[in-house]
Amino acid sequence: MTTRGTRGRWVIPKGNTGAGPPHVNAAREAEEEAGVRGAVCPHPLGSYRYRKRRPSGASILFDVDVFPLAVTDELATWKEQGERERRWFSLGDAADAVEEEDLRHLIRSFAPTEFLAATRRTGLFETVVRKSRMDAMFGWFQRLLPKTGNFFELFEAHAAIILAAADATARLLDDPRQHEHMREIHEREHDADEVSRTVLQTVRKTFLTPFDRGAIASLIGAMDDTVDEMQATASAIELYEVETIPQEMKDMVAIIVDAARVTSEAIPLLRDVGRNAGRLHELTERLIRMESHADSIHAAGLKRALREHGAANTLQFVVDREVYKHLERITDAFEDVADEIDGIVIEHA
Repeated sequence: MTTRGTRGRWVIPKGNTGAGPPHVNAAREAEEEAGVRGAVCPHPLGSYRYRKRRPSGASILFDVDVFPLAVTDELATWKEQGERERRWFSLGDAADAVEEEDLRHLIRSFAPTEFLAATRRTGLFETVVRKSRMDAMFGWFQRLLPKTGNFFELFEAHAAIILAAADATARLLDDPRQHEHMREIHEREHDADEVSRTVLQTVRKTFLTPFDRGAIASLIGAMDDTVDEMQATASAIELYEVETIPQEMKDMVAIIVDAARVTSEAIPLLRDVGRNAGRLHELTERLIRMESHADSIHAAGLKRALREHGAANTLQFVVDREVYKHLERITDAFEDVADEIDGIVIEHA
């Protein structure tokens, strides 16, 4: 969107810190300034600094924390509609459009910048020479053997399902009475099971695999656990007819959406672990930090539920605890995905 006034620079929505949590304030600014709503992750992508001229004439530096927002609703009318222009950009074009150098780097870092390099297949000879730890004689023998199986395509298909299921979970917690979101989550879980089953069948049929067979099975298992727990969350909301979603649950699901995005960037990079080891490590570190942040939110949510419902409405506390349990298990599963990816990087990079 643009700034107000005649100059009209391209910026991201932002504002002063209010009384509430920073990510909630950021979501409010996005709605007021750009007319978009969605699940905002409470874990920031990073920060940048810019200089703003105040009414007094002073030019003051401001530090801005940037929070990812998974847009689920684009409003037709909004508060500052007549004062700004709203436009969707690709990440590359968005980075070029803004003036702040730090913000440009931050926007570019949000993109899967190494995706094309990762998905570019290398020749069998180059792959074996780079990755094989056998002696030279066995290396020649290995180069003669065919590589079969479509593990990378299957991993990437599963990552896409995780992202879609996470988005549906966010929409469900935004409107728990909308049963279509529950249906979509159940369908996504079925699709994920099909992909996982195919991976395990392919492992048994393939002579040479890109990674250790145990690592392949563990990675797809951890990925599948994320969607299983999303389905368990939806089932709990449906079973207990949950209608009110506290802010802590919304914050946890926003972390889940961002964790799914990070996973969907990381998985294609496994096509060339050696080249992409650095970026993979950055992404897995972020997943682990997000899981830790989610744990803190989970604890705060349980404390509030106990304080508000523990004595007066024990059943409501039990219901909230059940939903929190499944949300926490989703984030735990994403941490497991990070650990499995790290293990592959350590072994093959």
